[in-house]
Amino acid sequence: MENIENIELAYLTLTDYHELREAMIASYTSMPDSIWGEAQIKTLINKFPEGQVVIKINNQIAGCALSIIVDYDKFEDNHTYEDITGNYTFSTHTNEGDIIYGIDVFIKPEFRGLRLGRRLYDYRKELCERLNLKGLAFGGRIPNYHKYADSLTPKEYIDKVRRKEIHDPVLNFQISNDFHPARILKNYLKGDANSHDYAVLLEWDNIYYEKKNKKASTIKKIVRLGLVQWQMRPYKSLDDVMEQAEFFIDAVSGYRSDFALFPEFFNAPLMAENNHLSTPEAIRELAKHTAEIVQRFAKLAISYNINIITGSMPEMVDGKLHNVGYLCRRDGSMERYEKLHVTPDEAKVWGMVGGNKLQAFDTDCGKIGILICYDSEFPELSRLLADEGMDILFVPFLTDTQNGFSRVRHCAQARAIENECYVAIAGSVGNLPKVQNMDIQFAQSMVFTPCDFAFPTNGVKAETTQNSEMILIADVDIDLLRNLNQFGSVRNLKDRRLDLFELRKK
Repeated sequence: MENIENIELAYLTLTDYHELREAMIASYTSMPDSIWGEAQIKTLINKFPEGQVVIKINNQIAGCALSIIVDYDKFEDNHTYEDITGNYTFSTHTNEGDIIYGIDVFIKPEFRGLRLGRRLYDYRKELCERLNLKGLAFGGRIPNYHKYADSLTPKEYIDKVRRKEIHDPVLNFQISNDFHPARILKNYLKGDANSHDYAVLLEWDNIYYEKKNKKASTIKKIVRLGLVQWQMRPYKSLDDVMEQAEFFIDAVSGYRSDFALFPEFFNAPLMAENNHLSTPEAIRELAKHTAEIVQRFAKLAISYNINIITGSMPEMVDGKLHNVGYLCRRDGSMERYEKLHVTPDEAKVWGMVGGNKLQAFDTDCGKIGILICYDSEFPELSRLLADEGMDILFVPFLTDTQNGFSRVRHCAQARAIENECYVAIAGSVGNLPKVQNMDIQFAQSMVFTPCDFAFPTNGVKAETTQNSEMILIADVDIDLLRNLNQFGSVRNLKDRRLDLFELRKK
């Protein structure tokens, strides 16, 4: 360490070959014939110059990494080193491939212990991300296997290495660099006596990979949320309600928001005109407005170029009263969602029943989920949506007391942590003294994140002032969720003990 003046990562050139050859000889003492010829190195450099790099210390080659790009689907699960390299000609390389396949990585013995191999692997990962490829793969040697071959199968050996019961310097190093064993490769590298010709197929997935899209549209990675903290006030007509709704849509779309989220039962003020009826009759009269409201929202989504989550409204279905909402996409399409768990009050006072449909929705900003108020307090629902790929969970809610709000607020934040997603909640504020069962409101709209280094320490991305009419604009980064899933301090989704339990929809 004291004599190191400079460490440099550089592209391999043909003028490096003589020094490279000496480094290979020094590194592969147990496999003296495993030396690449000058013509082979020239072929690699010509075909894929970015894939051939060396680490130089004080201008001396200390290590090297060689790789090609392959169309991974063309190779069988039990391929050999000869197969993947085209019998060492590298004819298998194609710029149209989807995987960077590692051909070789070595560090000269006198430079081992400086974690130079990690630098080479990190370069490959960054190259993979830059080229938008699915991931990395290579056949990893298990050089200590010969010591245990009489008593352990290769699978048993790898399991013990992973549990730290056996030390394998190569495999331990690769696993510590986020590569995961995919399968055992038999007769992979001829002449590898220490590994008994076995290898472990190791893979690393590029979490930022985007499938090439032939359409002009693309999935957004930075998503802007617009939350409407709606003031309950008397309205004379449906036109008045929708005029106020359009005002807020205009406001959040003016900030180029991708979503506008309205609260649960935002249209409740219209029940005032039916206050002479019983409460169950009044809400059924309110349900008659739902179809028109949805159509108006659908037009607003197109004209303001924004995805609108309509909160929720009462709706009659086959003679039964439901609590439903609609996702009105800016491309003109629509989806319906239902409140699955109605509160005891909704069932007792209105005779409302729960729905049966739960699904994640595709949008131009990725997959989202929508749960209405009380549903957010049932963790199974959001976990099922997370299993479908949900990145953002929207929760329109309506609570009359601070107790009720606290239940929604804390449960929603828990959903963000356990499902590694963003959660946006929006509620109503104010009073409706002339509407039975809707007289007071308490709300604070918020956007929650997981709690890890890339996110706010307290898991709160943004929040409104309590009980004040306003909008909330917040940006969320979807790529941060991908990184959290793979490299987070804790990994709630990956670490589930699915060998002990399962969760599925009926």
